[in-house]
Amino acid sequence: MDFLDISKQRYTTKHYNPTRKISDRDINELLEVVRLAPSAVNIQPWHFYVGSSQSAKEKILKAIPDFNIPRIQDCSHFVVLCSKTKMTDQELSAITQKEDADGRYPKAEIRDAVDSHRKIFARMHEDLGDFTQWTAKQTYIAMTALLYAAASKGIDSTPIEGMDFDKTDEILNLKNKNLKSVMIVALGYRAENDSNADRPKSRLNYEEVITSID
Repeated sequence: MDFLDISKQRYTTKHYNPTRKISDRDINELLEVVRLAPSAVNIQPWHFYVGSSQSAKEKILKAIPDFNIPRIQDCSHFVVLCSKTKMTDQELSAITQKEDADGRYPKAEIRDAVDSHRKIFARMHEDLGDFTQWTAKQTYIAMTALLYAAASKGIDSTPIEGMDFDKTDEILNLKNKNLKSVMIVALGYRAENDSNADRPKSRLNYEEVITSID
């Protein structure tokens, strides 16, 4: 199945089969996908919390309103996607050091220039006062990768913003880690009576959202 076919068939699951579980191999591959997701200047301003046990679900359900509780209760796994609220020079340099260790830089001058530019971008967004919005945008890229990677494996998903973000941050002690919850993605396998499964996919027409620049 190619990416266009996945895009045509994927939908947001409303009801999960609680008896079907994602294999360890598949969930680990999905988490590897989010780890490898692209971000501006490769800043990787995120952290991902994954849960599947009943105790993990009960913990996070304290931040989930009534209408979304079934998604968490019955899914196989859930992932809380979090973005950085600030990053120190040491954290930014650690990214450069990892890149250097992975062989990305043929010359020290290039490495040092990239390190400097990454810090300039980060500080620019701090000065503009939109650093947390900027990092959240990067985290949405990882979320999209997760949704489509799951679909490629026949795994259903539900991106959830209907949640108490402050309560989630409290549960996971995110403030002390300079993190902010952005969303939760439920993962699993649809129930036979999932209310969204048989509805035709609906999007605005091509000409309404795409314009060629002459």
